Amino acid sequence: MTFNSPRRSFVVTALVVSLSTGLSVAVLPAHAAPSPTWASTPVLTLPFAPPSAALPQPPEVAARAYILQDLSSQQTLAARNADQPVEPASLTKLMTAYLAFQALQNGRLQLNQELPVSERAWRTGMTGASRTFIKVNSRVKVDDLIKGVIIQSGNDASVALAEGIGGTVEGFVEMMNRQAQVFGLKATAFKNPEGLTAPGHISTARELSIIAMRLITDYPQSLPYYSTKEFTYNGIRQPNRNLLLWRDPTVDGLKTGYTDAAGYCLIATAQRPTAGGNRRLLSVVVGTASPEARANESQKLLNWGYSGFDMVKLFDASQAVSTAPVWKGQASTVRLGRLTPLVVVVPRGQGASLQSTVSRNDPLLAPLNKGQSVGTLKVTLGGQPLRELPLQTLDEVPSAGWLGRMWDAIRLGIK
Repeated sequence: MTFNSPRRSFVVTALVVSLSTGLSVAVLPAHAAPSPTWASTPVLTLPFAPPSAALPQPPEVAARAYILQDLSSQQTLAARNADQPVEPASLTKLMTAYLAFQALQNGRLQLNQELPVSERAWRTGMTGASRTFIKVNSRVKVDDLIKGVIIQSGNDASVALAEGIGGTVEGFVEMMNRQAQVFGLKATAFKNPEGLTAPGHISTARELSIIAMRLITDYPQSLPYYSTKEFTYNGIRQPNRNLLLWRDPTVDGLKTGYTDAAGYCLIATAQRPTAGGNRRLLSVVVGTASPEARANESQKLLNWGYSGFDMVKLFDASQAVSTAPVWKGQASTVRLGRLTPLVVVVPRGQGASLQSTVSRNDPLLAPLNKGQSVGTLKVTLGGQPLRELPLQTLDEVPSAGWLGRMWDAIRLGIK
């Protein structure tokens, strides 16, 4: 005998309230057990009508395209022409660096390992002004090549590193494009590791921000390289072209770029302490008129992002948002929430307008693994969608014995 039970949506609501001592979360109670008819439970009514979520207007930015991302909450705060194809210039080197740190992590490279400098690497360095001045047929430590790529934006160091990782430049470019696919990038296509103009070598401000976010998230050990203000190699001292490293002590990266077609570009990131905790922003500006302009426009975006928004932690990691009934399991209930903290940013002073709703597809049948997605956690501000994340189980629930599974199957069939 088999029993079939329809999957129904079950929803509870959490309300963020503003207190004199800060922000806290009050979760309205969820039902402890399913209703006899498995009816969908309505969203609970708020005690007040939240004001409209008036978003602050971003500043005027003199750039062809830009985007401002909040990495702490993974929210986009402002953007213009962010999906327009652009030439990435030396912002390309973010992916080159990503694959270098990946190779270090998996043991394919060592920082003190020496790589040969081919004539191709040397000649690429002679094209344009960005080079580390490595000598043909010499051997250079990986650590110095990474510094050359990141601090000096060296085209020659980029090619030498690419050949050391991919065997050939062409092999490395294939790795770059495969990694772009892993990131889910649709518009980005790389033709070289250094960013010199080439047909079909394109990206977008949004996709460049994704590469930068993944680099910072996956390899935070890269940030000390990006925050280094100068590097001397072969007796030649060169400053980092990111002017914000000298102007804003909270800025610790990330990468400049320039070609005639791309204009002056900058991906900048800063981390500042706020009432809700440390908060990291990342800006991408593409197609400005000068090195000074790319620094000024980036600073403008970062300052606006910090001054115009509050960071609110809704739930700690593994904090139960609700408890759900479990069928055919060794436990009758399971805690639901997120394995990582849930942080959002909202326009300044609007934290009290936040709502979070939990919806799940019942019945939940054991076995359940810890971290398994069983529904959706939605966050809204003034009734407008803000974030939507998978709702996860916070505990493991093994299957019950044969008798327990059969008894729950009968109960589900009756309902």
